[in-house]
Amino acid sequence: MRPVIFSEMDFSHSSLFGYIEDLQELTIIERPVRRSLKTPEEIERLTVDEELSDIERAVYLLSSGQDIQGTSVVANLPVLMRQNPAETLRRVLPKIREVLHVAGVEMQLTAAVSFLTVLQEESVSIHTYSHSFLHIILQNLEHRDAGVSNAWLETLLAVIEALPKETVRHEILNPLVSKAQLSPTLQSRLVSCKIMGKVANKFEAHIVKREVLPLVKSLCQDVEYEVRACMCRQLEHVARGIGTELTKTVVLPELVELARDEGSSVRLAAFETLVNLLDMFDADDRSQTVLPLVKSFCEKSFKTDESILVSLSFHLGKLCNGLYGIFTPEQHLRFLEFYKKLSTLGLQQENGHNDNQLHLQTLEQEKKYISVRKNCAYNFPAMIVFVDPKNFHLELYSVFFCLCHDPEVPVRYTMAISFFEVAKLLNSDVYTIHKELVTLLQDESLEVLDALVGHLPEILELMTNRGENNGSESKLLSIPDLIPALTAAEQRAATSLKWRTHEKLLQKYACLPHIISSDQIYYRFLHRMLTIILTNNVLPVQKAAARTLCVYLRYNRKQEQRHEVIQKLIEQLGQGKSYWNRLRFLDTCEFIMELFSKSFFCKYFFLPVLELTHDPVANVRMKLCCLLPKVKSTLKIPTDKHLLQQLELCIRKLLCQEKDKDVLTIVKRTVLELDRMEISVDAFQKRFYENDLLDQEKERQEHLLLEMEQLEKEKQKNEGRSTNINDKMFEKKRRDSKTSSVLAKSINLSISGSSSGTSAGKEEKKSKLVRSQSFSTQVLHPKYSNIDKCPNKSSATGYTSSVPGMGKSCMLSFSDDSFRTHAAGNSGNAAFHSSSSRNLFNSADHKSNGNKESQTLRKMSM
Repeated sequence: MRPVIFSEMDFSHSSLFGYIEDLQELTIIERPVRRSLKTPEEIERLTVDEELSDIERAVYLLSSGQDIQGTSVVANLPVLMRQNPAETLRRVLPKIREVLHVAGVEMQLTAAVSFLTVLQEESVSIHTYSHSFLHIILQNLEHRDAGVSNAWLETLLAVIEALPKETVRHEILNPLVSKAQLSPTLQSRLVSCKIMGKVANKFEAHIVKREVLPLVKSLCQDVEYEVRACMCRQLEHVARGIGTELTKTVVLPELVELARDEGSSVRLAAFETLVNLLDMFDADDRSQTVLPLVKSFCEKSFKTDESILVSLSFHLGKLCNGLYGIFTPEQHLRFLEFYKKLSTLGLQQENGHNDNQLHLQTLEQEKKYISVRKNCAYNFPAMIVFVDPKNFHLELYSVFFCLCHDPEVPVRYTMAISFFEVAKLLNSDVYTIHKELVTLLQDESLEVLDALVGHLPEILELMTNRGENNGSESKLLSIPDLIPALTAAEQRAATSLKWRTHEKLLQKYACLPHIISSDQIYYRFLHRMLTIILTNNVLPVQKAAARTLCVYLRYNRKQEQRHEVIQKLIEQLGQGKSYWNRLRFLDTCEFIMELFSKSFFCKYFFLPVLELTHDPVANVRMKLCCLLPKVKSTLKIPTDKHLLQQLELCIRKLLCQEKDKDVLTIVKRTVLELDRMEISVDAFQKRFYENDLLDQEKERQEHLLLEMEQLEKEKQKNEGRSTNINDKMFEKKRRDSKTSSVLAKSINLSISGSSSGTSAGKEEKKSKLVRSQSFSTQVLHPKYSNIDKCPNKSSATGYTSSVPGMGKSCMLSFSDDSFRTHAAGNSGNAAFHSSSSRNLFNSADHKSNGNKESQTLRKMSM
């Protein structure tokens, strides 16, 4: 037990005073709890006989129970309707109808929800429902409480869609028309507006014209602006129900009149309804009626009525594209400038308001301006269509840049969501927004990153396939700073508490093999995935990293790197000290079985998985037993007969030696499942044809990767040989020409002196050249061997997220073509990264070649 250190405790007056205050707060919180306790009499009054059936108990509680008990019965009505609909309709529903006359708000709201649930679950036929429930809904529709009335209205609107036409006409429409003549209350007229909008789509046009339109016109001319605004919003549904001709003659004049209404909410409703009905108006109506109204709205929005700015900015994209065919070039430019003005509204560089207005902005104005810029970001893809994607860089790139760098997170969040749509519209010009992609990836807000990552694979594919630099070898050049931005985004998500964003990011990073090169993935991402599996504490994140790592391994193009990763997975996960790592190894094996061929799993992971049958932790053995059926499905007979024997041996040991009861239960269940399984054979079977075909395709792709790697090695070797031969031929020609000139000039000299001097000089130069080549090989080869050993060292000491940059740069420079050419020009050996024996052999070849050439020169001088 740890001793108490009194020096660590604070007995100051301020701290004690704080403790006393906390205790007093606790006592204050506790008092209402004590007062709310029930007395024995109240408990007895709330007690119900347990022998009563559900129907009898419901009737008893509705008759003599308290309000809370009655509310629970009403909430349980859908369950009673499923269990015993006939008795519920006969005994319970009449009681509910009686209680609702005097019920409180809570029971009324609960009843509205329960009635809607009964309709959605189709517990009774629609005829029975309309006969039993519809009258109760209509009775409570005009409740004095607005919230209760709206709840019953939502239920009624849902019921209207399911009811037959005749029932709607007799039970709902006719009473509504008759009530309209009796000057009902404001709430009743608002309810009538919404019912008119729903009913208009239920009947034919001539019925709507005769029975619905007169009431609609009267409601549009109502004395209360709330009724006019509500009916104006329902005119869209009415127009859809009556068709184009009646819309032009009846609805459009009403909208024009409402657009000039004195109430701002009515004008706003008229504007939004006009925009939504643009497809129902012909070109003449758009140019002569709609366009002048829209222009006046845009002018008034900045001068006199800023209340419609938010709605105008939200519908601007739809409005511009709806009126596109009737715009003159001047009008087109005018609306584009209006959009640009809205996109910077409220910022310091915005010129729409004077300086005094900018300094006197209230908090409400700032919120409004943020909403306007957010709506501009929402409409940005529509504005690209409006100006034509070919003119994007000239007309809209500055707006795009400002919105992506907006100081407010909601604006950048909206741009991140619409980024994929923008990339699709730009098509071959998508390279113009590369910088903004990197900017949003590096955004300080994780909400922005989360929004962008949703379509990140599609965005990167568009940019690499349709950008300026298209090609497998120049993928990285097409998106500058992409890899640092991706790694920084992952690091930022990893250090935050939003693990779902981190998990989503890792899942989307599985697309990178189709975007960047295999070496870049290996050095910058693959080891990072392994680190996340080993160090992260969130299980979904670890699983996402494991699957992405398996995808990287699947598309890795170098066998040496694949073997290194496989070895690390087995050593650090499968044979790790922590049982948590061994559990993640089994998860990784599941992903490997999903992504790789059966032969690949059997070759590298089958036996390491079986070794975990001896694991000291019961949870690991339990998870392994659950995985064994999948493991067995990877075997093929007779090729994997020895592996099948190993599997059967492990199962026998588990049955005989397992002491944990839970594990033993799972082992027995797994044995039964394994006995029922049939193992596929090497030849195709009809039963496993699709699986075998898929596995064959995976195996073919794996062999293709090996063949491609071999072809690349042979190509590099051939390039080295051809470079070596060309250098030798050039050197021989140069020496021949030099020797002939020497012979021509020194014909009078003694032959012995000339030959000895020339041969001695050439031998000395050649020996120096060979020594320099052997020295460079001996110096650089150990460095390369140390680089190869770096991953092994990291596996022993625990891999960190940041690989040393020096090792990476050296490794990349050794595999670079420019270095290979330089090495070939100096030493004649193109394949610099070969083994030490090969380098020594090449140096020996150079020595022998030098000796032969010196002998040839000696003969020529003779």
